[in-house]
Amino acid sequence: MDVIEVTPTPQQYAFTFGGVAPLTRVPPGTALRLWSDDAFSGALRSATDLSAEKVNLNAVNPQTGPFFVEGAEPGDTLALHFVAMEPARDWGASATIPFFGGLTSTDRTATLQAALPDTTWIYELDRARNTVTFAARHGDLRIDLPVEPMLGTVGVAPAGREVRSSLVPDAFGGNMDTPMMRPGATCYLRVNVEGALFSLGDGHYRQGEGEACGTAVEGAMTTTVIVELVKGGASGGGPAWPRIEDDTHWMTVGSSRPLEDAWRIAQTQLVSWFQDLFGLDAMDSYQLLSQITEAPLANVVDVNYSAVVKARKSLVPAAAAYGGLHADLRARAATLR
Repeated sequence: MDVIEVTPTPQQYAFTFGGVAPLTRVPPGTALRLWSDDAFSGALRSATDLSAEKVNLNAVNPQTGPFFVEGAEPGDTLALHFVAMEPARDWGASATIPFFGGLTSTDRTATLQAALPDTTWIYELDRARNTVTFAARHGDLRIDLPVEPMLGTVGVAPAGREVRSSLVPDAFGGNMDTPMMRPGATCYLRVNVEGALFSLGDGHYRQGEGEACGTAVEGAMTTTVIVELVKGGASGGGPAWPRIEDDTHWMTVGSSRPLEDAWRIAQTQLVSWFQDLFGLDAMDSYQLLSQITEAPLANVVDVNYSAVVKARKSLVPAAAAYGGLHADLRARAATLR
């Protein structure tokens, strides 16, 4: 397979899901190599750069896309298989932003406390060792951490002609911030509009579950992805919420507030998926998953919180979703040049 390379100009960045004209059209089966800027649009480059001074909040989480997938119709399932994610700069940035994050007052959890200090950390990338270095701002501690690239945002245009900020996760995907969105994974999203209009971005060189302070090691990323389409009618067609499959797990993602409702969405979606995969009654699926699921946090800082519910494939009989599409995409990925 050949790979089509796309590097958008800053003028072509998308900052919403929906409401943006497609960057280009692609047929199903296309392999893309996409460059995406970091969540700050490259504004934080040194530890002395402060978000209040440098970051334009109207230009955060820039997306590469959207891409119009030929033949995609509402109710179909868009499959995005992530072949590779490669840091596109030799540094990543993280920051505590005033009144943003999981352990501070926010506009939604309002208190009379002052904002946490506006602080920036720069993580230098060592490509030979595949590490990024945490350097304490108020001490001498330095720790080399393994690079574990992922995408914070993957999504399609929402239904109902909605236009949603690239800071928002919801049923269309978006800013889910789950470390499960990594190389080797296939993400399944319900198509809501003609062409699907998918975008991606918000590359992270690594991130802990929950993204506690609100920012990961944010970095420009080059992502190789194979685009595929599963046709299906608008009634009962594509998944109601994002699904992720890799070689070891079945996963679903829910986004809402409060956090337990995000978990409930993901849990019920996996119950439904297991009904289809294994021919189970809903109550049997619920009982089985109660004994085997893991529920890592994705984000606890965005407009909606996101939770992942996942089940190990090794604990259940072999099954093939979407006709074994994930395995097929893995095989196709090996042929890329």
